[in-house]
Parts: sequence; structure tokens; C-alpha cells
Amino acid sequence: MNFVEELKWRGMIHDIMPGTGEQLEKEMTTAYVGIDPTADSLHIGHLVGVMMLRHFQNAGHRPLALIGGATGMIGDPSGKSQERNLLDEKTLRHNQDALKEQLARFLDFYSDKPNAAKLVNNYDWMKEFSFLEFIRDVGKHITVNYMMAKDSVKKRLSGDSRDGLSFTEFTYQLVQGYDFLKLYESHNCKLQMGGSDQWGNITTGTELIRRKTAGEAFALTCPLITKADGGKFGKTESGNVWLDPERTSPYAFYQFWLNTSDTDAEKYIKIFTLLQREEVEALVAEHQEAPHQRKLQKRLAEIVTELVHGKEALETAIEASQILFGKGVTNTLRKLDEKTLLAVFDGVPTFNISREELSAGIGILDLVAEKTAALPSKGEARRTIKGGGLGLNKEKVTADDKQVNISDLLNDKYLLIQKGKKNYFLIIAE
Repeated sequence: MNFVEELKWRGMIHDIMPGTGEQLEKEMTTAYVGIDPTADSLHIGHLVGVMMLRHFQNAGHRPLALIGGATGMIGDPSGKSQERNLLDEKTLRHNQDALKEQLARFLDFYSDKPNAAKLVNNYDWMKEFSFLEFIRDVGKHITVNYMMAKDSVKKRLSGDSRDGLSFTEFTYQLVQGYDFLKLYESHNCKLQMGGSDQWGNITTGTELIRRKTAGEAFALTCPLITKADGGKFGKTESGNVWLDPERTSPYAFYQFWLNTSDTDAEKYIKIFTLLQREEVEALVAEHQEAPHQRKLQKRLAEIVTELVHGKEALETAIEASQILFGKGVTNTLRKLDEKTLLAVFDGVPTFNISREELSAGIGILDLVAEKTAALPSKGEARRTIKGGGLGLNKEKVTADDKQVNISDLLNDKYLLIQKGKKNYFLIIAE
């Protein structure tokens, strides 16, 4: 497999330094991608870089995942208007362990193959590096003129931010450049990859390597992934889509991919799956014949969810997705954990009842018309039951004198009322 050609057809190359392809054809090469350790989980915004490493390893090369422990303590000015929060070492190490566990789903860290992946943390070589050593061994090789010419610096200096650009952030490219130099010397790492906003930082590293060692290093970046509506992919202020199932349930994760637009799905299936070109083209053609069936989105959601969460979690997510469309059954509903149940019925009207009252038993008419306002009146409730249109926990209610009690609760806390095909109400017993 030719790594550069593979990334090209997948739309995953934005900039590539001349000579990179020749280097990869010449020998097994080591490359790294930096990962921000400010949380103990990756989110889908990280997946582009991770998939680049996966393709790199599949092509027979050696991937390094660099946890930016030191740089995470500084803050990268690229594309950001404020400095990020700084980490203490205990938090950093916890995050590092959690990230490696997630990365191991994509990369082979543990085999004895010569191209087995490795995790490194720049905090390990930066923590003892004194300021005097840094300005002597690194700072003197890169001019301020060179650093000021970087787009990431110019944008911050010319922006509206009252805080401007701190010296800490200004030196970020030197710290990242030193990472590349360190990995070049210790791991024979000759390529750094990242998002297109990292081009300036990466090329500072190649320049530092050239000036200090007279050696040659390379750079490759991928486009910043956007959505068809122009929104930013994977990083919203209010809701990142995380790989950690405790942060984003597998159901919500599956739904994210399932709900992508046709344009985005066609782009994402190339970037976030390992499907070969022929398979992707066939799938896209099939989708275009019947877009309403959303075959492209379904396949995308299935592949990425299984890759991240495993087959069992995928099956649960698919079953949960069917509940809202009338295909789910009571057994499926009872299998759902609380987080998934709440994710499935996010946004439906909710009501609260007393657990004590429920333990004594409540008539279905009282429950839906008086104890809650799921239905406007007992008369309306009777007519709905008579017409076969009222459900409790996905089971049709056939008698208007039915008693509801504690044993009916889902997750020992919830009751699901359904009127007709699409109207749901969630009752919480407290």
C-alpha cells in the first residue's frame, strides 16, 4: 500500500513537503502525530490524526502517538483565541493512560513487529529541561523573524483579543519543534503529521532538525474536517462527541454518524473507515440510487461505532435506534442502561411521580391523565386505549383498569408512555 496515494484518494492530504513520498518508498519510516491530553478521552475531532497513523501502520511504517504533556501545560495558539487550561502531572498521567487504551483500538502497540506503535509524552524530556538550556540549545537556532512569519502567530497578533499573544504561547512552536528534533534523534522519526493548522509548528520542527543536525525531515497535514453546513466537525463548545462511553453513549455516538448529511457521509466514509476504494465507490453509487434509505450513513455509523465501542455496543445502539420507529420491543427497552434510555428519549416530555404512590399501584387512567399530563383527560385516555393507541413500555395497554406499579419500572426508575406511533412521554418515579 502506498501511504500517500491512499491518503490522497481519501481526501486526507492538505499540504505535503516535497520528498515525503520518496522517503516513504525508500524505507520503513517513523512518523508521529501529537495528541492533546487535556481530557482523559479522545473525541471524534482526534480521529483524523488517529486514522492517519492507522493507515501509516497498515502501509508498513511505524507510528508514534505523542501525548503533548508539556505542550498541554502551555497552550497552542493555532486557531485558538485563548490559552487552554494548564494540567498538573497527576491529571496528565491519568489522561495519558486513558488515551493509550483508546488508541490501542486503532493501533498495534503490543506486537513484536518492527513497526509496532509507541506512545511517547513530551513531558518526559521537557520536565528537566532548564530555561537556559532551552534558549541555548533550541532558541538560538530559530530567529524571531521566522517565528513571526507563522500564520498562527500573525492571526493572534492582528486579532481583536485584548490579551494578545503571551510569550508562553509564542514559544509553543519552539517546544513542538524540539519534540520533532528529539524524536528524530531518539526514534529516527522523519515525519510529523497533523491538521492543516499545525503546518507552521511542524515546519519549525523540520527547520530545527535541518539547522541542528543537517538532517532531513518531512511534514504532511490533512484538511481540517468541516461539515457541509460550514460548522466545525467534532468540536462544539457545548458538546464534543467523545470516544469514552461514559461521556458519549454508544447510542449517541452511533446517532451522530447516522444523522450526517449525504455530502458529509460521502466524505466521512473515506476518512473514518478502512473500506477500500472499490467498496466505497460501490456504496456511494448504491446510496445515490436510493438516498432516502440512507445506506451510506448506516454503513458509516456501523463501522465507526464497532471500531470504537465493539460489536455488542453497536448491536445495542442499533436496537435502541429502532425503538423510536416502532420496531423496538419491550425486551429491548428493558435491556437499555439508563444513559442509553435517556439518550434515546432525549427531548420527549417528562413527568415526575412519587415512588411511594407507585408502590401501592396507580390506575393507568390516573397515571396518564391526573398524576401526569401525558394525556389531557381520562376520557381521552379511554378512547386511546379502546383504539389500541396507548402503550406502556412498548406494550399495548388493552384495559383501562390496568394497574401500574414498581415492577413496571425501567431501570427501577422510568415508565415510557406512548400515544400513537410517535408521541412518547417519560415518567420518572422519585
